[in-house]
Amino acid sequence: MNRPSRGFYGVAAAVFLAGLLGGCGGGGSGGSSSEGKQFVVAYSQSNNAEPYRAQLNIQLQHFVKKHSDLKLLPIADAHQDSATQVSQVQNLIAQKPSVLIVSPNEPAPLTAAVEQACSAGIPVIVLDRSVNTDCYTSFIGGDNVLIGKRAGELAVKLLPNGGNVVELRGILSDQPQIDRDQGFRDAIAANPNIKIVANREGKWLKENATPIMQQWLAQYPKIDLVFGHNDPMALGAYLAAKAANRDKEMKFIGIDGLAIPDGGIRAVQLGELAGTFIYPTCAQQAADSAEKVLHHEKVDKKQVLGTTDVTPQNAAQLYQQYDFSKQQ
Repeated sequence: MNRPSRGFYGVAAAVFLAGLLGGCGGGGSGGSSSEGKQFVVAYSQSNNAEPYRAQLNIQLQHFVKKHSDLKLLPIADAHQDSATQVSQVQNLIAQKPSVLIVSPNEPAPLTAAVEQACSAGIPVIVLDRSVNTDCYTSFIGGDNVLIGKRAGELAVKLLPNGGNVVELRGILSDQPQIDRDQGFRDAIAANPNIKIVANREGKWLKENATPIMQQWLAQYPKIDLVFGHNDPMALGAYLAAKAANRDKEMKFIGIDGLAIPDGGIRAVQLGELAGTFIYPTCAQQAADSAEKVLHHEKVDKKQVLGTTDVTPQNAAQLYQQYDFSKQQ
């Protein structure tokens, strides 16, 4: 009987090896190599307690499910503590996810952790707040200087004769806070009779804003406008003013514009806020970018999202447009 040649065995071995590799759906840049593979997405959230971030979580879970090959791990909540978030990110890195999404609590403490993920070969998508490195794959966030400027322009419109303003700021080291403050101050400079008489760090939380506003009400007999760097802080100030029967003396401006029952859009409808500005959650862009990255498609290094002014005239329409509960 004739024996097969050495060439036959070599071809057979090559075919067998190729079959193994194809069956595993392993790495490589070809589109077919990842066919049928499940990619794991990890997300580190700075603080689930903020309504904006709670909505971001809900929307990210929704949009990740739109991609059948993505699986989202349980979202890690850092409870607005940077040391906790660093530890959580390191734990997520140890689980070797296909992509890591991070909403940093603060830039500096999270920088090394993000660099650790990059060194491990894990693509990183940074949402909303920056880190002090550019090793990430994509940053997605709003134009906070523009939003602050729009808020300042509204303040100028509301106070044509000038007035006293108090400002509730986010975490002072966060870039969105820095940018919103800069944009607001640049805009109100158009009217030199508008004065910021007090500003404090409210850390983005409603429960922090109320006692700060109570102190300001005792200290300042004349407050004409409150600028909160997000809606919860603006509404926390409103509650303090209302309890002191001084809410009619002043106007309140916020940022976020969430279409939820206790969010900024509803507050504009109710007359509690004079205006707010929609700050996109970035959730859909994050899920879509993760999908593209994992299929070796190009994503922009920086994705800057727009805003919409929420006014008493358009609040009802915008609530209907952005009400995410209808999509769930």
